[in-house]
Formats: sequence, structure tokens, C-alpha cells
Amino acid sequence: MSRPGLLIVLSGPSGTGKGTICKCLLEKNPELELSVSKTTRPPRKGEEDGVNYCFVAVEEFKEAIANQDFLEYACVYDHYYGTPRQAVEKKLAAGKNVILEIDPQGAQKVMRAYPDGVFIFLLPPSGAELRKRITCRGTESEESLTKRLAAASQEVMQASKYNYVVVNDEIASASERILSIIQAEQLRVKRNQDLIWQLAEEVKE
Repeated sequence: MSRPGLLIVLSGPSGTGKGTICKCLLEKNPELELSVSKTTRPPRKGEEDGVNYCFVAVEEFKEAIANQDFLEYACVYDHYYGTPRQAVEKKLAAGKNVILEIDPQGAQKVMRAYPDGVFIFLLPPSGAELRKRITCRGTESEESLTKRLAAASQEVMQASKYNYVVVNDEIASASERILSIIQAEQLRVKRNQDLIWQLAEEVKE
């Protein structure tokens, strides 16, 4: 029987580069599997349905809420985001390492449901850089931009609730640090008790 997979949660304020980092992680470690979230927001330029997000109507999302289909969901900047429960649980049971790219609001819910998960908070190198990244997207209205910047200040304060903090100063180096965290977590004693007990029994034989 295979050991359950590792649940890795990558979170942080909007504009820290969570999506870009996740893409890099998957390229560097093909054994990682991304959980594709559902959202009611419209796709941004370059995003693909079913790859970056599953883009759905509000009515469909609310029906999924009623059916308890989400591991977590949240309404962020007037749009719903949610992590499909069944897909994540199936992958973990099969021994797959699953990474969730979600906002801090959703991450809090996953912490309660999966306390053994690995929670990583992604930070920008500076406040000025975060403001620049969000502004340069060119996809936000003035009102939406103001909301995101105000929320980011509050979200950064939640970093103390996570297991690790990684500064996304450069994509490749930040990704390598996260991969090192994942490798170290897989080697923790509490995740390898079955192996320890098996070897102890073999020694006695």
C-alpha cells in the first residue's frame, strides 16, 4: 500500500507570481501534480480553461458549493475560487504529491482540513515591486486595483501562520527553494514511520 501523497499549498497576495512559480515547479518536478481550481472570474490573457483554472458560471459554482464539492472556496475581489475536493483526495490517496495555488483566505480553510499539509507563503521582494506587478498586468480597473493593494497589506500579515516563507525575487531560485522544502518534508520522520518499522522488523528476522 502506497503512502499518501504530500499536499503542498502555495499561497500569498495577488501579484506575487504564484501561477508562474507553480508552472516552473511542474516543469522542474514532473512528479508534482497541480490541482486546477474553479473560478467565476474571466480568463486573463494567455490563460487556458482546464489548465490555469476551470472557468465556470456563478450558477454552476454555487451548485458545487451546495453539493459540498469543494475542499475550500472563497469569494475574492468579487469572484469565486474553489478547490475541487474529489480530485485532490483521489490523487493524495494514490500517493501523488499535489500542489494547490490558492489565496490566503482559502489556505486558512485547508489548514484546518489538512493540518499535515505543507503551507508555503510566497512574498514579493518589496512592496513597490508588488504594486508594480499588479499594475503592469493591465487587467484591473482602478477600483479593483485599489482593492487588491489594500488586501495585499493585510494578507502579508498572515504569513506567520504558514510553515515556510519564500521570497519570489527571481523565479528559478525561488522555485528551487520550494523544491528543497518539498524534498525535506518528504524525508521527515513522521512521514516515514512505515519504512522505519519495516526495516526494524527485517533486522529482527
